[in-house]
Amino acid sequence: MDSFNSQFLYSVLIIALGYILKRTNLIKEQDGEGLARIIFNLTLPSLLIVTFHDIEIDSSLILLIVIAIVYGLIQAALGLFLFKNEEKRTKGMLSMMAPGFNIGLFAFPLVEAIWGKEGLKYFGMFDFGNALIVFGVIYVIGSIYSDAGERKDLKHVVGKVTKSVPLITYVTVCTLNFTGVTIPSVILQVSETISVANMPLSLLLLGIYLNFSFAKGSSRQIIKLLSLRYVVGLGIGILLFMFLPFESMFKYTVLIALILPMSASVLPYAVEFDYDRKFVGTVSNITIIVSFFLLWGVGTLLI
Repeated sequence: MDSFNSQFLYSVLIIALGYILKRTNLIKEQDGEGLARIIFNLTLPSLLIVTFHDIEIDSSLILLIVIAIVYGLIQAALGLFLFKNEEKRTKGMLSMMAPGFNIGLFAFPLVEAIWGKEGLKYFGMFDFGNALIVFGVIYVIGSIYSDAGERKDLKHVVGKVTKSVPLITYVTVCTLNFTGVTIPSVILQVSETISVANMPLSLLLLGIYLNFSFAKGSSRQIIKLLSLRYVVGLGIGILLFMFLPFESMFKYTVLIALILPMSASVLPYAVEFDYDRKFVGTVSNITIIVSFFLLWGVGTLLI
C-alpha cells in the first residue's frame, strides 16, 4: 500500500510540475501538441513493443478486448438515448464524449509504475478494443451529427484508424508474436530505452493540458455526461470485479479501466467537426481530476 500511495504522490507531483511550467510560461500549452505527437508516435509504441513482443495471449486477455468493445458500444447507445432531446449538434458532441477512455496518456504511466509489465499487458489488451471504439465509433458519431463539411464515409474512417501508430503497433507486435517471429534484439533494446520516457512525458503532458477555467451555463449537460461515464462505469466495473472468475490483475484492469478519463482523441475530433472545443476541453479536464481521485480511492481500498 505504501508503494501504491507513493506512486500516486509522484504522479501528482509530475502533473503539478507540468501545470506550473505552463502557468509560468516556461512551456506553452501549444507545446503540448508536439509533446503529444512524440508520445503517441514514439514513446508509447516503444513501450508497446517492449511489453507485447513476448506476451502469452490467453482467453482472459482476449476477453478484455471484447469487454472494451462491447462496453464502448453500450456507452455510445446510452449517450445517444440520454441526449436524444438535445439540439442535433449538441447531441452529437455529448454522445461522442460518452464512450472511450484515455489509456495511453493517463492509465499507462500509473499502471507501469504500480504493476510494471504485467499490468501493462492487461491494460494494453483492453486498450486494443478501446482503440477501435475511439477511432471508429466515436469518430462516426462525431461525423454524423456535425455540420462541418461533408460527412465522412467508411473509407475515410478506415483510413483514420489505419493511421493510428499505437494501434498499428499493437497489431504488428501481436501478429509477430502469434506467428513466432522474433523481433531483432537491437529494436527491442532501442525501444526499451525510449519507452522509459513514456511515463514522465505523459504525466507532464496531463499537467500542461490541465485547465481549471470551466465553461459556464452547461453544468446540467456536464453532470449528465459525468453520471453516464462514472455511475455506469463504476457500477458495471464493480459487478464484473465481483463475479468474473479470473485472477486479480484481470479484475483490477476491468474495474479501473471503466472509470478512466475521456479519450484524448475527442478534442481533435471537436476541432475537426467544429464542435464547442472549450466545452470538450473543460469536460476532459474534469474527467482527469475525477478519475485520478477515483483511482486513488479504489486502489486504497483494494490493493
